[in-house]
Amino acid sequence: MITSSEISPLIDEIALKLLEELQKNARASYAELGRVAGLSPSATAERLRRLEDAGIIRGYRAEVDPSSLGLGIMALIRMTADGPQYRQLMNFLGQCEQIRECYHVTGSDALTMKVLVASIADLEELIMQLLQYGVPTTSIVLSTPVVRNAYQVRPKSAGRISGKKRKS
Repeated sequence: MITSSEISPLIDEIALKLLEELQKNARASYAELGRVAGLSPSATAERLRRLEDAGIIRGYRAEVDPSSLGLGIMALIRMTADGPQYRQLMNFLGQCEQIRECYHVTGSDALTMKVLVASIADLEELIMQLLQYGVPTTSIVLSTPVVRNAYQVRPKSAGRISGKKRKS
């Protein structure tokens, strides 16, 4: 597995092409991907297997709209738990289906969690359960104006930071 600050030696021009295409269409066949990358279907399959084995490609999945499953309320919950409560909280979070993501963060809170629930009553019930581990601070998400599921696999051109030109 590669660390956060290094680029894998498996990332060459062919791998970049494959990663770009897979992010556009994860259901593309080996033949389709191979045409883009200039490989045979079997060579494409082998390349992808190596990228998977190295942990560069973490998986292929369908993205389901949670509101279609009745989970129309998203909230962010921040909290801190001390000592033995922290381990108990981690066990609870690992079993709680409403907690969709949990981040261990710096600052005054130890954790930030993304929560999906069907109703305000369900959110309140979850908050009540969390109270036994610490003090949760909850924000209901009104909208999500930016979502990025794909990564830019090629470096940006020199002289650009955050989409703006650097002043000389």
